[in-house]
Amino acid sequence: MTSLAEPPVATVPGIQSLELEITGKCQLQCTHCLSESSPQATHGTMSPDDWRAVITDAAALGIPTIQLIGGEPTVHPSWQEFTDLALSLGQHVEVYSNLFHVRAEWWDVFARDGVTLGTSYYSDDPDEHDKITGRAGSYTRTRCNIREAVVRGITIRAGIVDILPNQRVEEARAELETMGVTNISTDRVRAVGRAMLPGTKPTLREMCGRCTRGRAAILPNGELAGCVLSRDFPAGNVLHTPLAELLAGEAWRDLSARIPAPRAACTPDDSGDCDPANTEACKPAYD
Repeated sequence: MTSLAEPPVATVPGIQSLELEITGKCQLQCTHCLSESSPQATHGTMSPDDWRAVITDAAALGIPTIQLIGGEPTVHPSWQEFTDLALSLGQHVEVYSNLFHVRAEWWDVFARDGVTLGTSYYSDDPDEHDKITGRAGSYTRTRCNIREAVVRGITIRAGIVDILPNQRVEEARAELETMGVTNISTDRVRAVGRAMLPGTKPTLREMCGRCTRGRAAILPNGELAGCVLSRDFPAGNVLHTPLAELLAGEAWRDLSARIPAPRAACTPDDSGDCDPANTEACKPAYD
């Protein structure tokens, strides 16, 4: 894969955020995970050099924001290097983490200028939250690390996905607010990955309408998608074709034309997880 030596003459239309799904590995195994991530998954076929080339190319194209996502991006051994590179190129970086495991030294990375933190939260009921994530104790660890981020003054946002019947979505929002989180979005579960019903096929009708419109994604195998949700409809691969050429190409234009117009708020960044009264005493959950 070859990085662009100079910024291209043509610019990409309106791409403000590039989601980099740097791994399929995750400590959790969420019932609705769009990437079907798990502890047994891999980092994919993109090498660290390939990811660095994508970040450099994105900066040359004027894409202002890079989002590190997974799986769980912090299990990739090079995620901090990717963050350093993007920041050095003047980009904003969001790390979308399940916040299940946070090493002590990572807080300094999350607190850097130009870095924000995203996570997923499902319920104020520990059992319901853990049922969704497939990992006992995930509610407590994520909740404690959210509180730690707020205490440290780290910019954090949370996405809530409505998955189970009568899920405590509003209660989860209220709990996040009491912890000091002000940037909270909600979305319905979308039929992608594990959330698909048996025997069904992916469809672009499940998209919220923002894929290709302001965002794009690179998957662990190098495929370009409109966002991580539209992963089943790739428009080329950065391992074979430069990012600038793909974003200016016919396949990308065709994909964008097929995406239904925006019709609902979208929180497609939920693949990062798969990040009071009844909760045990809270300590920062880092190792």
